[in-house]
Amino acid sequence: MAEDTDQESKTEEPTGRRISEAIDKGNIPFSREAPVFASFLALLVVLSYFVREHGATLARDLAPLFDHPRGFTLADGHDAMTLMLAVAAICARFLLPVLVVLCAFGLASTLLQNLPTVSSERIRPQWSRISPATGWGRLFGLSGAVEFLKSLFKFSTITVVSLMLLRSEQHKVVNAMYVDPSQLPELILSMAIRLVSAVSVATIVLVAGDLIWARLRWQRSLRMTRQEVKDEHKQTEGDPTVKSRIKSMILDRGRQRMFAAVPRATVVIANPTHYAIALRYERDENPAPMVLAKGKDLIALRIREIAEQHGIPVIEDKPLARSLHDSAEVDKMIPAEFYRAVAQILFFLFARSR
Repeated sequence: MAEDTDQESKTEEPTGRRISEAIDKGNIPFSREAPVFASFLALLVVLSYFVREHGATLARDLAPLFDHPRGFTLADGHDAMTLMLAVAAICARFLLPVLVVLCAFGLASTLLQNLPTVSSERIRPQWSRISPATGWGRLFGLSGAVEFLKSLFKFSTITVVSLMLLRSEQHKVVNAMYVDPSQLPELILSMAIRLVSAVSVATIVLVAGDLIWARLRWQRSLRMTRQEVKDEHKQTEGDPTVKSRIKSMILDRGRQRMFAAVPRATVVIANPTHYAIALRYERDENPAPMVLAKGKDLIALRIREIAEQHGIPVIEDKPLARSLHDSAEVDKMIPAEFYRAVAQILFFLFARSR
């Protein structure tokens, strides 16, 4: 009950990080019906392309053992072992292609659903896997009900298909008692191929539905609460409060550095109360005036105050001050379009100082 309540509180879709962590831990969507369907297809391939040809070869190789049993010497254990190895080699030649096809189809059904991942989390011992309470919940929960319905569907499908096939082949089954026994394997093989084909076609709907259900159930299990989304965002992007404090500290340090550079300025261009730009120009240092500090409102007033304390001239030019504040950057030379206007101010100051 508590688990259902907790699941109901998870209303947010999983984030990319949540999905990546789940995949890294081996928690991936997987349909159990896909390997079963692949087994039916592999069996159909084996019956259609291997059993008829290789079955005849197997019968031919084993015929001497049944037709002339006295031709084999069984004097001691060595003879018995030799005979067993020979029979095993004959059976292996028949079974090896079958095993290869079954393994190939089984691997394909898994790899086509998800790329292979290596995770120790899936093999780590967990109490929930052997807990009776957890197992009881899985058995009688939604997953258990879905698995029961799938099993019922498969049983019903196989039963109905088998009955329909036997009904359609009833006359052949009855006439088989009067035909040559050598024709029975071919009859049984053809009926088996038809049966497996019919079951494979009937289970396609089940496999498609189970693939969709497995992915929906996986996404539902990864849903998050709003608090989990917020916590993950804080871990990924950082706590907004901490980021704000860091940004404030950086700005404070930048302002202190600007204020410390104002005493080296050549001139401060200001809008009386809103903007202030501190410039330094020394012909031997830079080809154009350098911006040491800039600011508006309280910062502008502080720049003017420091300039006045150190006897640095403050020139009021409203359009130039605002344009420089918007275009120029601290610790860089002023843009070229301001050379003429600033040069006139500097020429005026140098002429006055003489």
